[in-house]
This record gives sequence, C-alpha cells and structure tokens, in this order.
Amino acid sequence: MEKKINLDEYLGQAFDRIPVAMIVVNQQGEITRLNQLAESTFGYSSTELIGRPVEVLIPTRYHRAHPAYRNGFLAETNARPMGAGRDLSGLRKDGSEFPVEVGINPVQTGEGPMVLSVILDLSERKQSEKRIQDALQQKDLLLREVHHRVKNNLQVIHSLLDLQALKSKDSELVGMLRDSQNRIRSMSLIHQTLYQSQNFAQVDFQRFLGELLPRLTEAYGSMSNLVTIDIRAHDVKLPINEAIPCGLIVNELVSNALKHGFTDHQKGTIVVDIRPLDDQQVELSISDDGKGIPEELDLMRTGSLGLQLVNLLTRQLHGQLDIQRMKPTRFALRFKLGVSP
Repeated sequence: MEKKINLDEYLGQAFDRIPVAMIVVNQQGEITRLNQLAESTFGYSSTELIGRPVEVLIPTRYHRAHPAYRNGFLAETNARPMGAGRDLSGLRKDGSEFPVEVGINPVQTGEGPMVLSVILDLSERKQSEKRIQDALQQKDLLLREVHHRVKNNLQVIHSLLDLQALKSKDSELVGMLRDSQNRIRSMSLIHQTLYQSQNFAQVDFQRFLGELLPRLTEAYGSMSNLVTIDIRAHDVKLPINEAIPCGLIVNELVSNALKHGFTDHQKGTIVVDIRPLDDQQVELSISDDGKGIPEELDLMRTGSLGLQLVNLLTRQLHGQLDIQRMKPTRFALRFKLGVSP
C-alpha cells in the first residue's frame, strides 16, 4: 500500500527559500500553503490567501473554466507545464495582471490529493523580448530607409548622366554614358528590391531580373522586338554582397549579347539562369544563340570595359568563370555564398 506522506514533510524546510513562487492547492481548490516569493509575487500575505480559492490569483475571465482544469490536474500522475502553448496571466492583489508560466505537480499526501504549482513571473522576460522586438523593428525601418535613399541617390546620378547624354553629339560618348546608366540602374534595382522586401539580408534575384532585363532590352531600341530573354531564376535569394556583383555581371553580359551577338536584325534568345548547386554554391550563366565570339578575340586582354568588369567582379566573388564561345555562347560563373567581403 502506498504511504501517504505529510505535506510539510514533502515540501521540506527549503520551501520558503526556493527562488520561485510556489503554491499548494487542495482538491477543493483552496490554497493551503505558499512560500515567501509567492507572497511577494502576488502581493498577499500567507494569512490573506490560505483557505481562499486559488481563482483569486487569476483574472476573472478565467474563473468559469479553471475548476474543470484543476480537477484534471488532480487526476494527473506526472508533473507537467500548465497551459502549454497559451499565454497565462496572474492577478496581483492590486488588480494588475502579469504574464506567468506555471508548472504543476500532483501530490498524494496524508491530507488528500493536492497540486503543487510553481509560478514564474515572466514580466521582466516579456519586457526584454519587447525591447528586443522594438529594436529589431527600428533596425528594419532604418535599413529600409537606407536602401530607399541609396536607390534615390543612384536614380539622381542616372538622371544626370541622361542629361549629359542628351547634350552630347559624340555618339561614342553617348554610348559610354548609356552603358554607365545601365550599370547604375542595376545597382539601384538591387536596393529597390530590398526596400520592397520583408527580408533585408536577401535579394530576391528572380524579382530583380524581372525588373532589370525588360528595361535593359528597351535601352537597345529595336532589339527588344527581335531578342527574347528567358529568365530562369529558380527562386534564388542572394545576400547583398553577392547580389550587386551578380547584378552587374548580368547587366554587362546581356548588354554585350544585345550589342554584339545579334546583327543584321537577327532574331534570337538570351537565357539568364541562376541556380543553387548546393547549400553554399551558386551558378549564374548567361547564354545566347547569336553569332558567337571569334576565336581570335582574347577575352582576357580585351579592351571592352564590360568584360573587364566581369573579370573584376568574378574575382570579387572569388568565383570561377567558364566561357563557351558559340553554339551557344555561354558565360558560366560559379561562386560560394558568404565568401565575398
């Protein structure tokens, strides 16, 4: 036969010194014991609470349902958290509510079945969480504003170059200014994509390409009706340190394909493909079915600023660039995330 222990024997001499609030409730729902921390937590003395229903310590809106929960607790044989997954509240003597976490432990004693409740006051933790949440929200607002301002500043530079191009009669200079505008637009769109995003650490590259490439083909006039651009981005998201170099590389290689790959009103397709190879490695490729790159052209020593930029940005990404000259012409860049500064 199971021995019924005395409650005071079960609680022991350390009951009052335990650094958590503890309350014992009998099967009638009356408070029979509480320690000193429980007194200070709820603002009552022991004499004010002993013999009173435990519902005095919970908000009124929970009073109707609580007796049924309490009877269920008495039928338990194992300790467990109370109200797991729900926000629980305690009620102080002054009428103020505070968030709590409650652990219950049914006890069979010589005085009958009882429930030992351990109550943690979560007020300080909740306040800390709120402070952290507020700080994160402020950080998000600041980052959003930074991306917005960077985007606006780049658009101002874009407009200034546009004014300069309109005033110039040198076609070669105008072409160089237009190329610079396209590069600035690429960087601006990265910041615009982040500004419109809920995640300021990752650029939705599919969305970025969807904004950039139609504008890029429009910049080359009649080519927009002859060349189709196929975007295959596979929902790739890149950190900004990788997104900006990749955006510029796409800008340069697609521009080169539009300018040099299709001549005499030749129709064709440019494919921009970016995909994860594994958790850390990404492959970006730009290919076209145009006329290809002549074998005699040394791509490592070319005078083209665009290809020089592509090589420079590849080094910045610590990537590897493979080139296929024709059928199709293809530039394939592989790099690891988180390596570039």
